[in-house]
Amino acid sequence: MTVLVLSLVALLAVAWQLADLLRGLPRLRQLRQVEALPADRLPTLSVVVSALDEAGTIEPALASLLALDYPRLEVIAIDDRSTDGTGAVLERVAARDPRLRVLRVEALPSGWLGKTHALHLGAQHARGELLLFTDADVLFERAALRRAASHSLREGIDHLVVLAELPVRGHLLAALLLDFHAFFFAAQPPWRLDTSRRVSVGMGAFNLVRAEAYRAIGGHEALRLDVLDDLMLGKRLKRAGFRQALLLGRGAVSVEWYPGTGALARGLEKNSFAAVGYSVPALLAATAAVLLLRVWPVCGLLFASGPARWINLAGVLLGLAIHLRVIRLTPWSRRALWWWPLSPLVMLAVLLRGACLTLWRRGVLWRGTLYPLEELRRWHRR
Repeated sequence: MTVLVLSLVALLAVAWQLADLLRGLPRLRQLRQVEALPADRLPTLSVVVSALDEAGTIEPALASLLALDYPRLEVIAIDDRSTDGTGAVLERVAARDPRLRVLRVEALPSGWLGKTHALHLGAQHARGELLLFTDADVLFERAALRRAASHSLREGIDHLVVLAELPVRGHLLAALLLDFHAFFFAAQPPWRLDTSRRVSVGMGAFNLVRAEAYRAIGGHEALRLDVLDDLMLGKRLKRAGFRQALLLGRGAVSVEWYPGTGALARGLEKNSFAAVGYSVPALLAATAAVLLLRVWPVCGLLFASGPARWINLAGVLLGLAIHLRVIRLTPWSRRALWWWPLSPLVMLAVLLRGACLTLWRRGVLWRGTLYPLEELRRWHRR
């Protein structure tokens, strides 16, 4: 009886998610389909990008930014205590283009994360009416920023997020990213940004916000110890009543998030425990949810009998349908779906590894600095 009940619960949850996805995704627009306004109607814009030991990616990213056709553009790059050649690259590019301003962080002040402090510093020097916070490895199509600003102006958007295209090198990595996309659409469905108070959005690759709205919520000073600073920026803006929207960035904004599964595991060390509020019960609950919705149907199909097997077969097919719908947003090979039965186990291993490392270290290790767990917990509970 327990097997049958769990199978029914999993099936109903997956069916609801698929139905919501099929209703919602067609309502999302592609950035490249937005018509750009004439240059004289666009506000001034400042791009703020933080870099720590990004010598291998920062120059192509800056070249992409400086090639944008946006008028009255300034780019502020913050060298956040880099020990490689990042600073030299920034200075060399700045010598060629006066639109690039370079700031240098020599030491991290107490009570700040490195990235939030760097973005705060950049925003303090920004003169634009719009602020774009982005990362040091993001590439932009030439008209991307004009289109994004035009959409914000036409629709009265205070905070615009673009879901960047993520090039991948392997099928397992693509399968894992499909799981992350499906989870994102289930947890924070962007088609409900205008209708739900609990739904908010933020992406480190592309957070475009009106400077007035940004300063009204206290800027990054209000996010000093938020590891998930991009998400929390969106949450604070939403709580303050500012209007948000999300556009899809395929062909317009791209970033190779991680080159492989190992890099993904290392990169998510800082995020895993932060995503559940540094709470062990919340971590266990999230683990149970993934096991029920993604692992249970496959196990039930293989090992259950009678009605439970058929229910789990339906659950597996609906789960695959979710990923088939999501993969249509990407250029990834459908071969990634061969990893569908195993990807949730790999994802759980990655997330649990990150959480366990945080507990073992008693802190989050990020960009070469260990931030005490108790301090992060106090900040989260404030």
